Amino acid sequence: MLSFVKKHGIPLTAALGFVIGADIATTIVAQIFTFDLSWLAPALLIIGIIGYMKNDHGGRKKHIFSIFIGIGLMLLSLSLVREATEPLKTSETLPLIIGPLQSDPIMAILFAALLTWIVHSSLAVILLLGAFAAGGIIDMQLGLLMVLGVNIGGALTAFAATYKEGPEARQVTSGNILMRTLTAAAAYLFMADILAHMQTLNLAPARALVTLHVAFNIALGITFLPLVSFIAKASQTIMPKPKDPPREESDPIYLEDAALETPTIALTLAARETTRMAEMVEEMLRDTIECFKENTDILAEHISERDDCIDRLYAAIKLYLAKLTQESLDPKEADRYLQILTFATNLEHAGDIIEKSLMELARKKINKKERFSEEGWAEIKAFHAKILDNMKLSQNLFLSEDPALAQQLIDNKNEVRKAESHTSTQHFKRLQAGLPETIATSALHLDIIRDYRRINSYITAVAYQIIETSARNANKRKR
Repeated sequence: MLSFVKKHGIPLTAALGFVIGADIATTIVAQIFTFDLSWLAPALLIIGIIGYMKNDHGGRKKHIFSIFIGIGLMLLSLSLVREATEPLKTSETLPLIIGPLQSDPIMAILFAALLTWIVHSSLAVILLLGAFAAGGIIDMQLGLLMVLGVNIGGALTAFAATYKEGPEARQVTSGNILMRTLTAAAAYLFMADILAHMQTLNLAPARALVTLHVAFNIALGITFLPLVSFIAKASQTIMPKPKDPPREESDPIYLEDAALETPTIALTLAARETTRMAEMVEEMLRDTIECFKENTDILAEHISERDDCIDRLYAAIKLYLAKLTQESLDPKEADRYLQILTFATNLEHAGDIIEKSLMELARKKINKKERFSEEGWAEIKAFHAKILDNMKLSQNLFLSEDPALAQQLIDNKNEVRKAESHTSTQHFKRLQAGLPETIATSALHLDIIRDYRRINSYITAVAYQIIETSARNANKRKR
């Protein structure tokens, strides 16, 4: 979620709403874990480990069994917490430590917040407090104060954990701290009423504390969901965003190392960056026709500079994909990995043709002050338009992976081949007719058409991969 906020994928108000929902969901988990589920831990661990080992190269299946292992370890750790705290119920020292907190509410809240910070888990501390309450170590009043501290401490832990993620992340977590602190202050003011109401419910002490924890977060959600815009403004004031340093166009926008642990997300980010690279190549390709028309060195130099950006961006995409281990990819992800790498490589080759060949032809035309014949120029423009259309279609195909679009792009490639043959025939006819402009620009005309056709071959290659992958998957389904 923080990644989307950093990339301006979702606004701060939506992120704060997401945090509120996540906090409420966590408290519901706390209710479930008040039951003794330690017996379930070995079963989950056995299933998870066996499944993980069997699907060591299974991509998504491997990740599913990782979830089983994670839940099993969580249940095991909570069981260990219960066992470790069992002697505290009869401890003579613990009441001496906790006793003074009864008469110092602020210190009780701070103590619980600090404990949550140290443990780094509000769920574990809430369950620990439940064990203390069940053992008679703390009463309901002190328990409520410490629940307030746990909720503040949980927000502080999230703030510290994401502090280095940037100002956007700090705005989300500081907004969470603000909401929890205000809710804790309100709960402290109405503490007597809350305790009186809890007595009427006649719950077991441990269950009562977890219920208070749930009620705290539900009350927070009801109060602040309508006010998230005000909290967002306040957190932006508390944690202002510094001015961004100027970004180079060749700097990747979407590639995040944190996403490499989840191949599906990492491949999606790499695909978005490759699409951005394709848009740069498309802009270069569009400008080539203007360069031949205007006879100016300035545009040719600009196009050459953009190829340097494409080369650097391609290197970043290639390095990012190299960090993905093939073992972590399932067959579908492996196919997408190859599509992205191949498409990015072909785009880089297309950019090189534009910069190293077409721009050299443009400079030659400018230096010699040559002019195309009207018919020849019209053919070049029409041919360029076909290549540009295919460039746009290849981007849509790369994102959608639609076999129908892939077939359309292959058909278009065949049309380009016919158009190249036709324009060459017409050009030779003009040569035979002795048109001066055609004679002067004969080699130039044919070289431009040749380079556009080479670019078309690179940008349409993705269609063959997608059709091949689609056919392979269809055969697997038939089996």
